[in-house]
Amino acid sequence: TDNRGFEADQLDIELDDTDGKVELPLRGAVLTLWLGWQGSALLNKGDFTVDEIEHRGAPDTLTIRARSADFRGTLNSRREESWHDTTLGELVSTIAKRNKLTASVADSLKQIPVPHIDQSQESDAVFLTRLADRNGATVSVKAGKLLFLKAGSALTASGKPIPQMTLTRSDGDRHQFAIADRGAYTGVTAKWLHTKDPKPQKQKVTLKRQPKEKHLRALEHPKAKPVSKKT
Repeated sequence: TDNRGFEADQLDIELDDTDGKVELPLRGAVLTLWLGWQGSALLNKGDFTVDEIEHRGAPDTLTIRARSADFRGTLNSRREESWHDTTLGELVSTIAKRNKLTASVADSLKQIPVPHIDQSQESDAVFLTRLADRNGATVSVKAGKLLFLKAGSALTASGKPIPQMTLTRSDGDRHQFAIADRGAYTGVTAKWLHTKDPKPQKQKVTLKRQPKEKHLRALEHPKAKPVSKKT
């Protein structure tokens, strides 16, 4: 799971252990994840530290849960500091260096002036999140890099456009959705009291639910068929 902000990324690996021969990994072990499609180059998605192991059955399966090790340093230590006459790019770079990270700031954000700002009993993670919210940016740490990017720009950390991709059912991914009526209200009943009449009054308003228009036609399953209503 690739999380936004300073929430650690999570890696879940589920293994078949029907023969009982899978060896349990040590907690604290570091796993390096490489991902890619068959026939293409693998991409390094960073290091993850094992912090949870789960075994269940039958059938017997072993789940290894690991989280990104990028947030186990000084990013969460509270600090007192005042920043004067600087830019957003210089500020982010300074924070990255003292946390032994490499700064990567979007070109459109680097030269934004910061006349004065106080970091009062805030960790660097909280302070950077506040700066990102103020400047319409997103901030995160990935693979040893402190990323400070423009939100919704569809650009990589190096400023290159991110190509569009179309995911289809044949790609092998899974999906899940649910429809529930628990939160659907049909009306409201209110009680009130007139100052000249001690008898409580009650007013009830009901709404007739209208059938929703069909939407997302493009996402209908190609083999879906309309269901006729029973009479």
